[in-house]
Amino acid sequence: MNLDATGVADATPFDEHPTVPNKLVAVVVTYNRLDKLKTTLARLLESPVEELSAVVVVDNASTDGTGAWLATLTDSRLDIVTSRHNRGGAGGFEMGMRHAVEAHDPDWLVVMDDDARPAPGALAAFHATAREGWEALGAAVYFPSGEICEMNRPSRNPFWHWRRFWETVRKGRNGFHIPHAAYQGPMAPIDVTSFVGFFISRAGIERGGFPDPALFIYGDDAIYTLELSRRGGRIGFAPQIRFEHDFTTFTNNDSGQRFRPLWKAYYHHRNLLLLYHKAAGWLFWPVLIVLMPKWILKVRHHEGARRTYLRLLRLAVADGLLKRLDRSHDAIVAAAGDT
Repeated sequence: MNLDATGVADATPFDEHPTVPNKLVAVVVTYNRLDKLKTTLARLLESPVEELSAVVVVDNASTDGTGAWLATLTDSRLDIVTSRHNRGGAGGFEMGMRHAVEAHDPDWLVVMDDDARPAPGALAAFHATAREGWEALGAAVYFPSGEICEMNRPSRNPFWHWRRFWETVRKGRNGFHIPHAAYQGPMAPIDVTSFVGFFISRAGIERGGFPDPALFIYGDDAIYTLELSRRGGRIGFAPQIRFEHDFTTFTNNDSGQRFRPLWKAYYHHRNLLLLYHKAAGWLFWPVLIVLMPKWILKVRHHEGARRTYLRLLRLAVADGLLKRLDRSHDAIVAAAGDT
């Protein structure tokens, strides 16, 4: 079945497979990365139907020929959902997960971006994993080179675990993210993980709902999984389930890290405020005092667009503090101008 953003189906059918125990359905969100999507879908479809019943692909209004290429595919497990406009990663995952549940009735979902994919044998490892007592699992994510992908390293909320809190004070992010040694250890509880190799059960979806599409990009996965944990959902880090993340979006140069395009700075900072408020509770205000000088100093990385960066930061902080999610994407892009 092929849906547009209004939920109206077109004439592209898909074939349902017989009921499979522990039925797993994948959700892949894509936007203008056709080369990476091809690799990801090929890897997913290597798995037999007993391991992967269906693959829901959300085409987030790509303009690089993705839609035309997807239309040529004939694998009956593919279910293409096409949005009429770019809903961002958050909107794509909300759309795809909701459709997957309604159309395929899975026992578990596994979600990923178009530049991420299970390592060979990862889905078999998922099915072999004892999942009793867990409502969701986070995979161990590596770069294709074999190094741990730091941006996908799961964490515990230091404001819920005082030992983690003091380790965070001493070590920074290494205090609340799981240690590298955990990648060689047994399954362990976590509070926050990414949407790269995130497995969630129907019970977890019933408890946590679907991602908030108004977040657009950045932090939607952390906010979702933290809220699932806050509601009592148990998430386990499963190092035996390996994913690859072919991540190349950010690059560092001599001037430091710069947002490209600059409108992304708005979502990054607004959504971090929402995440920190949810994580820290009454300690949010002291955290904000620490964060703000660091965020303001990032202006040095945006030579030629410093006023614009500060304007976007000001909007992000105001909306984050007010928990405002109704500012349109067009308005944010307009505020960034041509930067």
